[in-house]
Amino acid sequence: MMKKFMAAAMAVLMVAGLAGCGASNKVETGVEDGVLTVGFDAEYPPYGYMDENGEYTGFDLELAEAVCEMEGWKLEKKPINWDSKDAELNSGAIDCIWNGFTRNGREDDYTFSVSYVDNSQVMVVAADSGIASFDDLAGKKVGVQQASAALDVLEGDQAELSATFASLDQFADYNTAFTELQAGALDALAIDIGVAKYQINSRGDGFVMLDDALNAEEYAVGFKKGNQTLADTVNKDLAALAKDGTVAELAEKYGIADMVSLKAE
Repeated sequence: MMKKFMAAAMAVLMVAGLAGCGASNKVETGVEDGVLTVGFDAEYPPYGYMDENGEYTGFDLELAEAVCEMEGWKLEKKPINWDSKDAELNSGAIDCIWNGFTRNGREDDYTFSVSYVDNSQVMVVAADSGIASFDDLAGKKVGVQQASAALDVLEGDQAELSATFASLDQFADYNTAFTELQAGALDALAIDIGVAKYQINSRGDGFVMLDDALNAEEYAVGFKKGNQTLADTVNKDLAALAKDGTVAELAEKYGIADMVSLKAE
C-alpha cells in the first residue's frame, strides 16, 4: 500500500511539474502553438484599423506580420478596448500590445521592444477656429482618447495647460472624437501626430495642427513585464526588417517615413 501511495504521489508531482513548465514557457516566450496574438486598437490609423475591404491592417500590423513570417508563426490580430489593454495582456489573452504604444513613462510597467517610431502629442483644431496657440485653448472644449498617451500628458506634465480648458472630454476612439471636432462639438483634439496626419489627410482640408507639441515620445511593442525572451526575438527581427528595407517600405506606404527611428545599421 505504501509503495502504491508513493507511486501515485510521484505521478501527481510529475504532472504538476509538467504543467508548471508549460505555464512557465508561456510566460517566457509569449508564443503558444506558433501563434502570436497581437492586441491593437482597431480605430487607430495608420497603425491599426479596418480597411475598406473589412480587413484589419496598418503599419504596426504589417510589421507584426513580417516578424511572424520570419519566425514561422501565425499572426492573430485581436482588436481590444484601449483602456482594457493591461487586463488583456496580464491575463494572457494577448501576447503583446503592438499599436502605436508609447513607452515613455511606462518603462517600469512593461517589457518593451526597441523604439521604432519617434512620435509626439499635438493639438488639432479646425482651420477656421481662430486657435493658433496653446494660450488660445483657454475656455475651450478639448477631446482626447481614453487611456491614451495624450491623456497622460494632459493629466501630468501639461496639467497646468489642461486646467485652463472648459472641459477635457474622453472618447473611446479617435474616429469618434474627430467626428465631434468636425461637428463643432469640440474645439480641439489632443492626439498622436501620426494619427493626426492620417486623419487630416483622409478627411480633406479643414483641420490644422498647432505648431507646438505637447511632448515628444517613442513607440515600441509592449510585452508582459519579464517577457524578455519574446522581446529579444522581436528586436532581432525588427533589426533584420530595417536592414532589408521592409520597415522603410511600410513607413512610406503609411505616410510616416519621417517619423521612423528604426534604421538599418
